[in-house]
Amino acid sequence: MNYILETNQLKKQYKHAKVINNLNIHIPKGAIYGLIGKNGAGKTTLIRLICGLQRPTSGNYTIYGIKNTQKEILEARKRMGAIIEMPSIRLDATAEENLKEQYRMIGLPSFDNLQELLKLVGLKDTGKKKAKHFSLGMKQRLGIAIALVGNPDFLILDEPINGLDPEGIVDIRELILTLNKEKGITFLISSHYLDELSKISTNYGFIKNGTMLQEISKNQLEEKCKKRIELEVSNVKECVKYFEEMRFSYEVISDKRINVYDKINITDLAIALSKNKCTIYQFQEKEETLESYYINLMGGADND
Repeated sequence: MNYILETNQLKKQYKHAKVINNLNIHIPKGAIYGLIGKNGAGKTTLIRLICGLQRPTSGNYTIYGIKNTQKEILEARKRMGAIIEMPSIRLDATAEENLKEQYRMIGLPSFDNLQELLKLVGLKDTGKKKAKHFSLGMKQRLGIAIALVGNPDFLILDEPINGLDPEGIVDIRELILTLNKEKGITFLISSHYLDELSKISTNYGFIKNGTMLQEISKNQLEEKCKKRIELEVSNVKECVKYFEEMRFSYEVISDKRINVYDKINITDLAIALSKNKCTIYQFQEKEETLESYYINLMGGADND
């Protein structure tokens, strides 16, 4: 698979505190990668390492196949854009002035595509309005526009919808999807808003105490979280035989437990199985969300 970003046993330690601990991450080209973890899990530190704002204690990472120890990594980072914690904007300047400053900062010879960028993020008609008078959502969109100067194809966003109202959240969501689908931009998004991530992410990484617990694709996650009935029975073999006859989708969990993924009438099932001396001891309908999956993976709601 073609990865935009990979890390290999990446570690960042401050004195005796390991903030990033042998972390491995793989972000496929074209993905919207949702990075999920509690405060202090190491998400922002990881982003700062990737952006070159800090150096790893050990381990390494590659961007576009270029290792962080190679001198070419500086050129590779020019293909990246990032917003870390808060957008870096001048509040006393207009949206256009903020973009022009970014053009100058990265050494671009002209302001080509500036108006297109403003239109893309919905700020073309802000005119002479200063950024200090923008709503939080407008500031976030301006920050994304600044990150897009230079036409990067990898964008890193740290908590992009933090503090936004519902309308602002929808605006940012639609902008991310547009940039991904129409511009082919790969995203790494760190966020606490799991419901929002579930609406846009193609891949997920679950991080705890600086370590990657699991990476999973959207399709894999949906397979794990799809609605099912969990059964505890006296004879799994007879249960399997019945499900095969009925062409039900099922999964054997143990010699006592089996999951069925089709809609069934539990009374009809109990009668059919009883004829073959199989008893249903327990059944339960389950349908996990990203949030419940995350909590279970982390070891429970109160587990740090």
